Amino acid sequence: MTPWLIWGTALALYVLFRLWYDNWRGPLSQAEIDAFLSEVRGKYSGGNDPAVLRAFLEADDGKEFVMLNLVKIEQGMVTDPATGQPMEGRAAMRRYSDPFVRALLRKGGHPGMVGAKVGPYVDAWNVEADPGWSIFGLMRYRSRRDMLAMVRDPRFAEIHPYKLLGIPTTFSFPTQRQVSVYMGPRVWVALVLALAAALVQLMVGK
Repeated sequence: MTPWLIWGTALALYVLFRLWYDNWRGPLSQAEIDAFLSEVRGKYSGGNDPAVLRAFLEADDGKEFVMLNLVKIEQGMVTDPATGQPMEGRAAMRRYSDPFVRALLRKGGHPGMVGAKVGPYVDAWNVEADPGWSIFGLMRYRSRRDMLAMVRDPRFAEIHPYKLLGIPTTFSFPTQRQVSVYMGPRVWVALVLALAAALVQLMVGK
């Protein structure tokens, strides 16, 4: 195996990764936005304002974004809507969140960071009282189009009741990274492939 083949394979794998990880289709069109909002009108409950969602979609720049989620997990028992049997609130949340994360990964998204709340507000003013947040999550989306595709997925309509049962209170808004000391997948995947190629070259060169 020649060095050209080793490093060419590593480069090809990285190109395939970037083809999957990055959005190559540009921003949403107005037709896509109108079709989506018409399709999901009245489909999901939760008190969200469609006008806010429309504004977010119409401002699409085609770039990735990270959704900041604050979540209060139901600590008591709830009734399983499918069986009528009692189940823990956390289990109901997982019934929704586990399929969600798997679908997110298939579309080039992934959790950026998830953590548990370990104390009360220590710096806050002109905001509502802490409702008892349990966890926070940073979820990376490849594009706003991918977010719409996930909402359209009929599997999520089926498990949406578990989200409402397991998460009585949530607060989310989209962000885009400006400063970060953490390496994203574009960097560490390149480093891992380069390391693997270097190790293969050393092994076959002996």
